[in-house]
Amino acid sequence: MDLILNMQKEMSRRRYSQRTVDSYSDCVTKFLEFSKKTPRKITKKDVRLYLTKLDERNLASSTMNVYLQAIRFALENILNKHFILRIPLSKKSKRLPDFLTKKEVKQLFSVIKNKKHLLVVKLIYSAGLRVGEAVKLRIRDLDLESGIGKVVQGKGNKDRMFIIAKSIRKELQHYIYSEKLDFGDFLFQGRRTHFSVRSVQEVVKKAGKRSKIPKNVHPHVLRHSFATHLIEDNCSLSTLQLLMGHKSPETTMVYVHLAKLSSLDVTSPLDGL
Repeated sequence: MDLILNMQKEMSRRRYSQRTVDSYSDCVTKFLEFSKKTPRKITKKDVRLYLTKLDERNLASSTMNVYLQAIRFALENILNKHFILRIPLSKKSKRLPDFLTKKEVKQLFSVIKNKKHLLVVKLIYSAGLRVGEAVKLRIRDLDLESGIGKVVQGKGNKDRMFIIAKSIRKELQHYIYSEKLDFGDFLFQGRRTHFSVRSVQEVVKKAGKRSKIPKNVHPHVLRHSFATHLIEDNCSLSTLQLLMGHKSPETTMVYVHLAKLSSLDVTSPLDGL
């Protein structure tokens, strides 16, 4: 049987995101190459041995968990192997995500000379978008008059609304007009389809180096910066949770820890003695 193909069909039927489909397929493919067994002959011992080998490479706990979930999906849902994999998920590290200060965001913008590149980077930061969400936006997803946009089938296959900053609405209008884009067109055009995620990542990475910001600058850092700056500007957690598309408020709470203490309404108990 073609295990990978059957996995992909089942994940598609369950409406898994394409990113998950690709990730799980890659993980199981590597596992099969390691085990050198036909899928039906795979045992719990094979899984444990493979995960031990991965652990020896000091992979991140989140990466280890993806491998485990992918292999578990293949064995239980495709091969109908009912043995219980009593392998606990690795605990995710509690490391706080990186973010840029407002000054650093301005520095980053200042070194991007290509107008299209600058616009997509500004939009990601100003709306807290994931890079994959930004490049898939279509003209019909934007209501520039009201300053509202719509992410269609974002992470978790969910739609959500986002804000469009007043300062870039005219830029967007001019860009759409100059590029002669139609209602159904992608906002950021690539050679064949939309502008690629990889291209945006390269734009941000190179800009980070040119601006000499001493941090690992990538598109998702802009999303973290958006959330952190909103907390610093006294945005409520419930509003931020809605804008970020988080399932639980606990996920949104991390940005309270990132915000500058000087911007929060809190004083040391020593000052009250």
